[in-house]
Formats: sequence, structure tokens, C-alpha cells
Amino acid sequence: MERERFASRLGFLLISAGCAIGLGNVWRFPYITGEYGGAAFVVMYIILLIAFSLPILVMEFAVGRASQKSAARAYDVLEPKGSKWHFAKWLSYCGCILLMMFYTVVAGWMLAYVYKSATGAFVGQTAEGVGNVFGALLSNPGELIFWMMVVIVIGLACCAAGLQKGVERVTKVMMVCLLAVLALLCVRSVTLEGAGEGLAFYLIPDFGKLFAGATLGEQLANFGQAAYAAMGQAFFTMSLGIGSMLIFGSYIGKDRSLMGESIRVGALDTFVALMAGLIIFPACFAFGVEPGSGPGLVFVTLPSVFEQMPLGQLWCSLFFVFMSFAALSTIIAVFEGIIAFAMDQWGWSRTKSVAINGVLLIVLSLPCALGFNVWAGFQIPGIGDIQGLEDFILSNNMLPIGALIICLFCTSKKGWGWKNFIAEADTGTGAKFPQWTRVYMKYIVPALIVVILIMGWVPVVTTWMGGA
Repeated sequence: MERERFASRLGFLLISAGCAIGLGNVWRFPYITGEYGGAAFVVMYIILLIAFSLPILVMEFAVGRASQKSAARAYDVLEPKGSKWHFAKWLSYCGCILLMMFYTVVAGWMLAYVYKSATGAFVGQTAEGVGNVFGALLSNPGELIFWMMVVIVIGLACCAAGLQKGVERVTKVMMVCLLAVLALLCVRSVTLEGAGEGLAFYLIPDFGKLFAGATLGEQLANFGQAAYAAMGQAFFTMSLGIGSMLIFGSYIGKDRSLMGESIRVGALDTFVALMAGLIIFPACFAFGVEPGSGPGLVFVTLPSVFEQMPLGQLWCSLFFVFMSFAALSTIIAVFEGIIAFAMDQWGWSRTKSVAINGVLLIVLSLPCALGFNVWAGFQIPGIGDIQGLEDFILSNNMLPIGALIICLFCTSKKGWGWKNFIAEADTGTGAKFPQWTRVYMKYIVPALIVVILIMGWVPVVTTWMGGA
């Protein structure tokens, strides 16, 4: 069967960026930027994104394009005869499934908030009232499952229509709308009275904030925490480690170098994250709201902020439309990876793969939806509820391990190897991968990934030991 192709290069760029652009950009990035002091943290994040995440993205694209397969067969095609790299395929498949087990539920929150905003659920509400609306949503299993199902049906319908007619066509429109709504919200936010203080917080670096503390030990500890948070955000924002970007490499031709394409995808992903901050921080400072108020910033704090604006209901609705587009672009992209995996691994038709994986995703997403209400008693010390457990297994374990494997696969003589990787990455016109970085990619990047893996376990182990 001939490999499917994107209809245009723009389709590849927008869909790849859409996979990377998700709730990590527009939910997590703003609140951790607020927690760690604003612009100085942003500078650190961008440096680590370029030095750490971008090279791994090139590797995923290269493995996909060279093999012309999804993660299901990519390692089989490229690995040396007799080696066992292909076992990593199951980490990719299970990682994508696990991501969707809770991501579909959280994306459902976004759609629910679009409906609630449009129907005036937040009109006249204080932050406490908005918090009660969010709490009522979480405590209602029927409502959570309904919105989860809407998300899954949208994702499956796009993928069922095929790569060009479904995934590419829908994602192009969605990404253009996302960028348009983003621009509109930014203009509204930065023109608010009192927005200047928020812009200064976000755009003018004060590196002293990264070294806050009374003693040298406290200052170094605070800087270390900020550096780890920036490295983690830079790593997770690109959806690396589970083959979700690899699949798109297999759909593109060899006329462009992969370094250049990766830079464009990374730039678009970072642009959306930075623009999300331009919406949130000026609005927070204009209305006297703490920008580092944590995960509740989007679901509790911001609706009450929008409510204080003229035409607040409109701006609130548009904000959650933007959030929904960001979430759905990731849903569709990862669904495509899951469906393509089954097609490559078991030779299924697209229709059969959509049907079987669709049922699987619906069933496996239920525990997360029920974990906020019916099964709310399920808690693991240091990790949390069912969603927390799923997120911990994926983010703290599977993503870094998967990224470590692909990094070693592309740099080791016992894997695909550096020369093969460079030859594929540099094929086509555009920016070339810097070959002088071989030692850096072979030793330093894997070491940084191991740091992320270890640091992800530190608070959990500390909690367990403290409770012993």
C-alpha cells in the first residue's frame, strides 16, 4: 500500500505544530512562568527548548521519514539486524494511549467551558463562584463523560476521513482559527487599563527573581527548581518520547531538511505559548490577580477576570474556544499516530483501526472521568488521584524513557547511528543539523533526560519515605 502524504508542506507544519501545541502551552506554561518570576524564566525556557528539545524533535522526524513508517515499524526498518530496538514501539503505542486516557477528559473541560461561557454560567460570579462551577463539573460523572465522548468522536471522525481529507484539512482550519482568536485576545488584553505592569513582568527579565532567597543555599535551590521547571516544560511541550511526532516525519518528502522544518514547528509552538502569556499576564495585573496562582489560573481565576471586562462573556467564550482548539489539535494528531500504528503493525484498514482504537479509547478514558467523583477515594501518596497517576506514569516515566531511547538510537553505533541520522536530517534544502554536536547529543542530552527522570521521582519518594 502506498504511503499517505500531506497535500502540502503547510499541512505538515501546522499539524506537527498542532500536535505540540496543547494544554502544556496554554495552561501549564503561563502558570509556571508566573510561579518562577516571569520574563527571566521565559528566557531560560527558550534557551533549553533550542538546546534540548529541538534536536530530539529532529531525531523523531528523521526516524519517521527514513523508515516511512509509524513507530510500529520504524525501528524494525532501521535497526541493525538482530538488535532489539523495535521493542520501543510498545512504549510509543502505550504512551499515546495513556496520554489520551486523561487528555480527552481535560479537553472535555475546555469544551464544557465554551458552552458554560456562552450560556452565561460565569456572569456575575466571583472567583469562588467560578470555582464552584468547576467543582460541580468535576463532581458530575455524566457531564464529564459526555464532554469526553464529544472530544473522542471529533478526533475519530477527523482521522476516519483520512490524512489529507480529514486530519490535514480539519487541522489547517482549526490552527488558523486558533491563531486568529489568539491574536484577538492578545489585542484585548494588552490594551486593558493597567496592563503595562503585566507586560513588564512578562517581557522584561529580572534574573534576580531566579535567585530569590536569604542565603546562598536558598538562592541556589530556587535557581535549581526554576531550571528544572524550565527544562521539563521545554521537554514536555514538544510531545517528545512517544512517537507522536515521528509519524508526521513518515508523511513528508525529502525536499526540505528536517532541521529547518523542526525549527519552524518549534517556533510556532513557542509563539503560541508566548502569546498565551500575553493574554493572561496583562489581564491578571490589570485586575489585581496573582499570576502564579497555579493550575487553577485558567479554570477558576481567568473566568472571573474576564467577567470584570466590558463584553466579558464574549472574551471568556473566545478564550475557551482558543483553549479547545489547542487541545483538539493535539487530540487529532495523537489519534492519527495511534491509528497509523495499528495500520502499520497489524495491517488493518484505516476504518478498522479507527473502530477498534475508538472503542479502546472510550473504555480506557472512563477511569479518569470517574476519578473525580465516583472513584474520588482513589489516591496514591505523592502522586494523587487517577488522573495524577496516569499523568505521572506518562510524563515522569514514559516520555523521558522514550526520548532517551530515540536519542541513543540515533547516536549509537549499535543503533541507527549518527551518520545515518545526519544523512537523513540534512537531506533537502534548508538548515543543516550541526554535526559538531555529536558528543553533546550522545552524552549530555541523554544525561539531561536522566536528570528529568530522576527529579520526577524525588518528590514521590520523599513523600513515601516521610510517611513510612
